[in-house]
Amino acid sequence: MPGLTTAQVNELSTVNVVIHPLVLLSVVDHAARVPLSKNKRVLGVLLGQDNGNTINVANSFAIPFEEDEKDPRTFFLDLDYVEEMWRMFRKVNAKERPIGFYHTGPRLRSSDLEISELFKRFCSRPVMVIVDTRATGGRGDTGIPTDAYFAVEEIKDDGTATQRTFTHVSTTIEAEEAEEIGVEHLLRDISSSSSAPSSSLLTTQSLSTKVISQLQSLKGLHSRLVEIRDYLTAVKSKKLPINHQVIYQLQEIIGLLPQLGTDIDLGKAFRVGQNDSTLVVYLSAMIRTVLALHDLIENRIENAQQELEDSKTPQDRANEAAAQAAGVKAEDVARAKKEAEEEKEKEKKK
Repeated sequence: MPGLTTAQVNELSTVNVVIHPLVLLSVVDHAARVPLSKNKRVLGVLLGQDNGNTINVANSFAIPFEEDEKDPRTFFLDLDYVEEMWRMFRKVNAKERPIGFYHTGPRLRSSDLEISELFKRFCSRPVMVIVDTRATGGRGDTGIPTDAYFAVEEIKDDGTATQRTFTHVSTTIEAEEAEEIGVEHLLRDISSSSSAPSSSLLTTQSLSTKVISQLQSLKGLHSRLVEIRDYLTAVKSKKLPINHQVIYQLQEIIGLLPQLGTDIDLGKAFRVGQNDSTLVVYLSAMIRTVLALHDLIENRIENAQQELEDSKTPQDRANEAAAQAAGVKAEDVARAKKEAEEEKEKEKKK
């Protein structure tokens, strides 16, 4: 990224980095599989799309990384491994491209600027995301466990020497429907324990727990209805005096209930509304399916085109460049070449 003025750096800070749960789970799994010391961290590549003001981080993969704990500026990073992994990921989803890297920090290191420069080999403005994987005492205790930065070379307004530094950008965590279902299945059996603070993720209820909770609620409602029935029966038999305040509250509760049995129009409107809601859900499911199929077909086409491009020889690329410079389509040149070869074959046969 070329030198930026202070105003341009401030404008860059308005970029929002959207991180998907799959990325967070991959980073946590990466950190759990590698025995980490106090000052050691893991590093990986982020895949997604850079749409200008929004960077969508949809996937990631781990890479071999080693650094000297005493001197962080001494490190090993296998960029050839990154290229090979990206080549395989591109066959699965051609839309996902390297957009930066992550590490488990939990703070900035002196080597981060140099690593960011190395990743400019894959993208023009690599984003660095620090993911705090600590169970306690980290960023997750007060907010989301991620911080994103851009490496910039800031040009001072007062004319002093330029300075290479990081500018912080905002991060959000967003999930698609399939990702939400996957996270719920993963966290189904996780419950809060004494060794970890309670949070919305740790207290996620499983399906059986939700069903038990609903059954308990229905049993509580049934017991209240039985209590009301017994009270009204006792008042009717004059075993208890009439409490007008209780009677008024019961009348208000009964008045709020829809009379679907006697009011034909209300029952019809209720059924029509229910059918409309069900139809919307059905159409939404069909649209999601069609869009998913469209993305799959488009990805297959992009992969096929990429394979054709990779299979071209340098001579074919040179011919296409020459045809383009001459204003002739490459397909016409190939067709003419093929016809000439067929004519030669016919002359040989004669």
